[in-house]
Amino acid sequence: MTFEVAGEAYDRFMGRYSRPLAARFADWLEVSAGQRAIDVGCGPGALTGVLVDRLGADHVAAVDPSAPFVESCRQRHPGADVRQGVAESLPHDDDTFDVAAACLVVHFMSDPVAGLAEMARVTKAGGLVGATVWDIEGRRAPMAPVWGRLAEVAPERPDEGAAAGGRPGEAEDLLDRAGLREIEGDELAVTVTHPTFDEWWQPYLHGVRPIGEAVAALDPERRAHLADLLRKDLGDGPFDITAVAYAARGRA
Repeated sequence: MTFEVAGEAYDRFMGRYSRPLAARFADWLEVSAGQRAIDVGCGPGALTGVLVDRLGADHVAAVDPSAPFVESCRQRHPGADVRQGVAESLPHDDDTFDVAAACLVVHFMSDPVAGLAEMARVTKAGGLVGATVWDIEGRRAPMAPVWGRLAEVAPERPDEGAAAGGRPGEAEDLLDRAGLREIEGDELAVTVTHPTFDEWWQPYLHGVRPIGEAVAALDPERRAHLADLLRKDLGDGPFDITAVAYAARGRA
């Protein structure tokens, strides 16, 4: 799975969905002035930016294992404490933050329960720990149109598979196993308008995430066939893509 890519490439692919989702997620986590917050698995900084806008850079920390993403996040949000690291071993003291958030990250953690437990460790008693995961199994993720047609064009390839936290109630169960309390779940939907088919399709050609790798592995003929099928499905544009993420939160 490829995340050693420039922040700009990831933005063109997933950032167009993660940015509006981050704003909704911050609202749901009740982020408010005076708090300190950490963005775990920050990527190039979609949620970090929302936190900086609401809290100020000196009240925001961010962590990601990808060096290019860390560099992008640091450049975009000077003054925030952005470090390279993994969720399962956060480089922060106990009881440091009022909010710990992982937006579209839990299913990429090597041990989601351990990662969420670490987020709880660095959160003050009573503070909120939250996570979001696209509804992949229900085919409500942004990539669903491509996965659906890819199954026809290259049926020998595995599909996206299961994602930790990507089924109803599963994210809440992960938080419970990580020791959180007063756990709640919700669905957060975002709609993105794409002006043209090519604007939507081009980011899938750069090998980002499992779907990018799957598209890149196709020979040119099958890749062109896939694009033709998707253009018939979606049209030349503009068109809307609505994606839904499961969200869960609990108190440390």
